[in-house]
Amino acid sequence: MEIRVAKNQKEFVDHFMVRGKVFVIGQQIDWEIEFDGLDDECVLFNAYIDSKIVGAARLYHNKVGRVATLKEYRNQGVGTAIMKAIEEHAKQIGIPEIILNAQLYVKEFYLHLGYIPEGEIFQEAEIDHIRMIKKL
Repeated sequence: MEIRVAKNQKEFVDHFMVRGKVFVIGQQIDWEIEFDGLDDECVLFNAYIDSKIVGAARLYHNKVGRVATLKEYRNQGVGTAIMKAIEEHAKQIGIPEIILNAQLYVKEFYLHLGYIPEGEIFQEAEIDHIRMIKKL
């Protein structure tokens, strides 16, 4: 598996395709919510297996978001690899902690990676979320 920062048109298309399939099609999140206009201010991460795009996520300042793995590649370490790459990148640029808003059903995934829940459950795109934080 290879995790890389999107730098060219193909990698940007790959990134948005994964998010579109996972969030807009799979979870029926409105595309205007998913594609919120912040991507040009983010570092976009892609996961590839045998040169095929399988996962994506973004880093906006110190906030991780839009972590997505294509359905047929889940439970194969894609999300963990993406998160570790994001954390390493954040450390390299001097970010001391990462925050994220985890969908409640993946809270355990982030707990396993060392993220700590903070605050109450809230709704984002009509889905239950919990804010989580990790010191790097």
